[in-house]
Amino acid sequence: MNIVVFCHSLLSDWNHGNAHFLRGLVTELVLLGHRVRAYEPKDAWSAANLVAEAGEAALDAALERYPALDVTRYRLEELDLDEATDGADLVIVHEWNEPELVRRLGRLSARASSSFKLLFHDTHHRSVTDERWSAELELDGYHGVLAFGEAVRERYLSRGWSRRAYTFHEAADVRVFRPIPEAIPERDLVWIGNWGDEERSHELSEFVFRPVRALGLTGTVHGVRYPERGLAAVRAAGLVFEGWLPNYGVPVAFARHRVTVHVPRRPYAERLPGIPTIRVFEALACGIALVSAPWDDAESLFRTDDFWLVRDGDGMKRALRWLIADADARAELSRRGRETVLARHTCRHRADQLLAIAEELGVARSRLGEPVHRATPEAALWD
Repeated sequence: MNIVVFCHSLLSDWNHGNAHFLRGLVTELVLLGHRVRAYEPKDAWSAANLVAEAGEAALDAALERYPALDVTRYRLEELDLDEATDGADLVIVHEWNEPELVRRLGRLSARASSSFKLLFHDTHHRSVTDERWSAELELDGYHGVLAFGEAVRERYLSRGWSRRAYTFHEAADVRVFRPIPEAIPERDLVWIGNWGDEERSHELSEFVFRPVRALGLTGTVHGVRYPERGLAAVRAAGLVFEGWLPNYGVPVAFARHRVTVHVPRRPYAERLPGIPTIRVFEALACGIALVSAPWDDAESLFRTDDFWLVRDGDGMKRALRWLIADADARAELSRRGRETVLARHTCRHRADQLLAIAEELGVARSRLGEPVHRATPEAALWD
């Protein structure tokens, strides 16, 4: 099958966690025998910021680490969409694209001569926080929406933005995110995440900085867009700030620490139940013990004790004190979490799901390759 992906960036993961999943998904599709071409703007915000911080070599390094990627960088005013989609069976348009591109592709798909199936891929909270944005996308020419949670899927259907939508969670690229058993933990805790747009500054204080300071833990913070007061909070907690970390460097960072934490952004915790975001999948895939601030696993993606969920800062402090002191508890937590990811939440699972969706939309079975490999039934690993 010929697949074309329009995304913000595959080359840069600077403040762009979607690149993690998309890189893994594209790699799995290529390994299954499909051709995947990706298009991203030359002036992508994430790539521009990455180059400013780490130089052009950082973009080259991504291609070296992900050799299956076939990326074309374009300027929108010069992009020939007929040429870009020529011969495509399936076109996927990620939500972080210019609305003009989203609309142009929809109109192209609606033409009688068009033969490809067109999907819109939504991995953001804008569907509940900015309805005007969603309504202005003009998705009439799209054959469906890939929504990274049931709550988002239901939103598209209830608002009439799309006639067909699929729950299509992100997942871990387990070729990259895996345990590094030869690494020896050097510090207690690592937090990997960006400061962002004040969507969790209070939560970071409650669930990371105050508990770490109270327990006297050692640790590291990786991320970008930290204002001076954020950096001051990191220092006051006794943590070391080490800035941007490429996603392929995350497994080593996890392996050098005993535990990590997850702090969801407020819109996900409060308005989009069932969406953990990519960091949970990746941490569990790496086999590190994880403690999470509150979020509602409304879709039962995980089992009890795949990770520990706490309600408040005091609960986080108790959980961290226990796990730092108890290596056996950490090992059991990490074992269960990784087991669940391998059974249900890998990029291969999502590639199989995407092929099934393509078949449902009418892509010829002959274009889908051999029957997809089905993972071990979930019931066989569930207790």
